[in-house]
Amino acid sequence: MRWRTILVVFLLLLVPGLSGASASDSSAPVPGAVKGPDPYWPYDGNGGTNALHYDVRIAYDFNELVLRGRTFITMRANQALSSFSLDLLLPVSAVKVNGRTARFSRPNRHELKVAPASAIAAGKTFKVEVVYRGKPSPLSYAGEHNWLADRHEFVTMNQPHMAPWWFPSNDHPSDKATFDIRVNLPKAKRVLSNGVRISKKVTGARATTHWRMTDPMATYLAVVAAGDFVVETSRTSSGIPVYNAVSSHLSSSERGSSMRALRRSGAITEWLKGQFGAYPFTSTGGVVTNLDVGFALENQTRPTYGPWIYTSVIVHELAHQWFGDSVSVSKWRDIWLNEGFATYAEVLFDAAHGGPSVEAWLDSFYASACQSPTSPFWTLKLDNPGAPNIFDGAVYDRGAMVLAALRNRVGAVPMRNLLRAWVAAHRDGNASVAQFETFAETQTGADLDGFFDAWLRGSAAPAGTTQNGLRHACP
Repeated sequence: MRWRTILVVFLLLLVPGLSGASASDSSAPVPGAVKGPDPYWPYDGNGGTNALHYDVRIAYDFNELVLRGRTFITMRANQALSSFSLDLLLPVSAVKVNGRTARFSRPNRHELKVAPASAIAAGKTFKVEVVYRGKPSPLSYAGEHNWLADRHEFVTMNQPHMAPWWFPSNDHPSDKATFDIRVNLPKAKRVLSNGVRISKKVTGARATTHWRMTDPMATYLAVVAAGDFVVETSRTSSGIPVYNAVSSHLSSSERGSSMRALRRSGAITEWLKGQFGAYPFTSTGGVVTNLDVGFALENQTRPTYGPWIYTSVIVHELAHQWFGDSVSVSKWRDIWLNEGFATYAEVLFDAAHGGPSVEAWLDSFYASACQSPTSPFWTLKLDNPGAPNIFDGAVYDRGAMVLAALRNRVGAVPMRNLLRAWVAAHRDGNASVAQFETFAETQTGADLDGFFDAWLRGSAAPAGTTQNGLRHACP
């Protein structure tokens, strides 16, 4: 009977619909998900693809406020694809996949759905070309109007969303890629972007400036600052190229004070290397805009500031090159790994340059804040603050307190070694708060479960105990 059973099974497999080659086969092409991996903003990023490289080419008309773009994206299919999506707000006129015209649609104003002429097999690398044109300034997403420009200057700086205003992408930090960025403007205009400047080619009255970022970069960190800038170039003491730029439309005193502040970027970068290990990128520096911006941003290799720039904000944004840029969040709920760590770098820098010691800073901040032990400052969950709260003061200041307290708990040298090991282990990648908790215990050999529960997820101010890294009880 056994041979007859085998024969029956073999014959059944030959019947269409009964073999593995069915419509439900995982190798059959299906649409890539329109939604991405993050519950905070479900439409950030997309399913089914991995972006490897962006070649972004834009031109801008300062009079008409119109941006024209042609972006080439090298992608890999994570599954067999009948279609896939990209994040872009500007109107699209044409799309090609592997050089062939592709159909496209707009499921909503944020999404561009692309149907290639032929399905794409799982694991295959493919190239996408998107042509688009429009006015970025009136466009909004997630309640944000992020295009920052006037008749002389524009700067693509915002967080967590900026890319969809000027190039198509998988707009989530979990999908990092390398970049070439080319910007065509009147030839008198200056262009600053990420990485290293490759060339400036003049054709008639206009010029195309080409910048290249060879390390993986989250899409929101891609920057173009274009307009009338005074630009200085130099090198740090270890030879890292420095590009600094200040808007010519600031007052004379603002231009002078801003450039003097930016000139500290090279030395601060070198100091941060001593704390956190090798600088992860090919250049450093910064840009000061004249546009009305009330925040600074850690754009990769080229942080952006307003004319109110000061030393501690430079330290903060340059510390992000390690914490946030090289080691990026897995999801936006992990924002403490960016903002708490960069604020802690400010505390370290201040302590090393004549300010209070790290221990004294923590004692003072705790003594003040613990007077309201159940305030939102203490009850916000730092490992999951919620989308409206990712820039809450507790993420920054209590976030830095966590690291200062951990330093008290394990010791200054083990803490420095821990942070250096962390950025080395996750360089050019992504990480979560849960991963850091495990990593800290592994590196230090300490049982830190109670410590992290009290500081990250507590319902009140942590008790003033040595187990919580505190030297004094709440007065």
